[in-house]
Amino acid sequence: MQFGLIEMWNQMAFIARTVAIILIVLSLVTIYLLIERILTYGSAKRKSREIAPKLSDLLKKGMISEALALSSKAEYRGSHLARVTAGGTREFVEAKQVNLDTQEIIDSAERGCERANTMFEQELRRGLSWMATIATSSPFIGLFGTIFGIMNAFRGMARTGSGGIGAVAGGIAEALITTGVGILVAIIALWCFNYLNSRIEIYKAEMANTSSQLLDYFIRKEGK
Repeated sequence: MQFGLIEMWNQMAFIARTVAIILIVLSLVTIYLLIERILTYGSAKRKSREIAPKLSDLLKKGMISEALALSSKAEYRGSHLARVTAGGTREFVEAKQVNLDTQEIIDSAERGCERANTMFEQELRRGLSWMATIATSSPFIGLFGTIFGIMNAFRGMARTGSGGIGAVAGGIAEALITTGVGILVAIIALWCFNYLNSRIEIYKAEMANTSSQLLDYFIRKEGK
């Protein structure tokens, strides 16, 4: 028996091939999710850098309604800083319109920022649950193929009546391939998940900082 990849693939039984194909598909799904999330995060960073100085300038001039209009534009919906600013500012403006006292106005703005933070974080995490599932389940899917590979090895022994390498090589090869592919897919998915999760933590910190700065601005404005 030859031990090249093509030769081993040709020697693999139907179940082992099915397991390998499933694992390959899962790895492609992981790579797709990674690329899609990187593009989404990159867009959020780019749009936030674009809108941040504009919002800062409007707020410094006291143009709160204009800042709300700008941060609420559809083109900046993908910006985490715009979403937080819009959420907090909208609640501030609406609370002012119904003549709430100063503390209630600030509390409303804070709740608006928190809701925007939570909603945008959920959008940032979209697809990561699939990645986590792939990372945890791939080794077990590979193990499923391993079991059938070992069974095929025993069948080979039964057919030949001996335990020589020629009798068990095919089954052992199936077992090792499916195990190795399962572990490899799990490692890739886990690395991608951890990388994306670390990016999310950065955006969470930036949104929290924006919320804090916005609330400080409202407190100073109401204190005048």
